[in-house]
Amino acid sequence: MKNPSKKTDLRVLRTKKLIFNAFVQLVEEKGYEAVTIQDIATGAMINRATFYAHFKDKSALYDEIFLYAMEAFTKVLDPELLENGNRVQLKKLELMITQVFKEIKKNRVFYQILTDGPAANSMKVKINWLLEQHYYEIFSKLKITENDVEVPIDFIIEYMSSIFIGMVHWWLNSNSDFPPEQMAHLLIKLVGNGHLTVLGIEVVK
Repeated sequence: MKNPSKKTDLRVLRTKKLIFNAFVQLVEEKGYEAVTIQDIATGAMINRATFYAHFKDKSALYDEIFLYAMEAFTKVLDPELLENGNRVQLKKLELMITQVFKEIKKNRVFYQILTDGPAANSMKVKINWLLEQHYYEIFSKLKITENDVEVPIDFIIEYMSSIFIGMVHWWLNSNSDFPPEQMAHLLIKLVGNGHLTVLGIEVVK
């Protein structure tokens, strides 16, 4: 006998996927503010009651898509990135960042939405939180000073995540044919080495 809850779960997942796809396509066409619940329901080929059975409103749908899209970072962030406390293998770092860009490319439209306008700030806050959660021990050992004034670690994280989001936004909205591997290499070449050195981290090729 089949498990009825499993069948229900699959039905829920299928319906949510239809809603996600319709929402993302509509936002790309019309912009977030112009999209209505009825638009989403029509695009997903469901009725409004079915939409409300899964989401309280459009904001709740956006939040769930946001969490789904951010899973890419959680999956590839390696808490053991540093060796001996302050040494990072360049190849290991580049591979990790490449995986992030691959996930972004796979969910291209999601990230176009998340790196555009007010949404970009929400994404930056989330990335900052993820970095602090995964690398708390690393950041807690770092001490950077400028003219005898200690530079707050959250400032460094904010600065670096802003650069990353800017690169992602450019990559997704330009006609660039740079593959994920090249974007990862470019990110490290432009900002990685210098910033990591300032943070007191030794980069090993």
